[in-house]
Amino acid sequence: MLKSILKAGNFISAPGVFDPLSARVAEQAGADVLYMTGYGVAASLLGRPDAALASYREMVDRVRSIAEVTNVPLIADADTGFGGLANVQQTVRGYESAGADAIQLEDQEYPKRCGHTRNRKVIPADDMARKIEVATRTRLDENFLIIARTDARTEHGLEEALRRAALYRDAGADVLFVESPESEQEMRQICSSFPDTPNLANMVGGGRTPLLPDETLREIGYAIVIHPIYLLGAAVEGMRQAYAALLNGAESASVADLSELNSLVDFESVWALDEEEKT
Repeated sequence: MLKSILKAGNFISAPGVFDPLSARVAEQAGADVLYMTGYGVAASLLGRPDAALASYREMVDRVRSIAEVTNVPLIADADTGFGGLANVQQTVRGYESAGADAIQLEDQEYPKRCGHTRNRKVIPADDMARKIEVATRTRLDENFLIIARTDARTEHGLEEALRRAALYRDAGADVLFVESPESEQEMRQICSSFPDTPNLANMVGGGRTPLLPDETLREIGYAIVIHPIYLLGAAVEGMRQAYAALLNGAESASVADLSELNSLVDFESVWALDEEEKT
């Protein structure tokens, strides 16, 4: 379980997955923990931006579909909890029963925005603390972790972000996620401010936070790093290159063939059942 990994002091580097196929690819490549990215779900499901356009039902269904085909812990983005306290309660129940090992909740106003984009606004800190309290009371298993994210840094400065993080920790958050620090010095200050609580770093190419190697993030003091759009970006670029090759007549371009895809989606299990029906 995710909680056990953290208690053992093991550093977690989680790729962002956005559907069952990307989750299978990441797990088979050796990922020990997966992160379901809201940005990636909105992009892959709707072809739209991460701006609260994906509904609670669409997100919890995506949690379930990923959890059903993987065996490693899953951290799942739940945006603002999709509303007020009753919505947060429903969201925690839904994500936990769907198979997530941790839920990420943030203190943005609704409709939320991607954490490294413009026009983010945060709700009063006390309102978010109540959301965290409700989340911790609602979960059925204490091993289901509550990750509290604050987006206050960009508009209100680091000190306010740290104040909020402390409030959310005291409300019961298991992991703290101070979004969008703008220098390595700020990242070090975040981790030194909460040495006894796991901190999460968000590595986004083209974002506000400097991209640092996992080893450096671990040395700074982070317990978890997520790479939410890396696989999504690789998939988009790979499809662009493959389509360009196809347009140029390269039918046999270097891409996964049918046999590789059959293995990835576990067609073998279907064939095994087919054989059982024959006997």
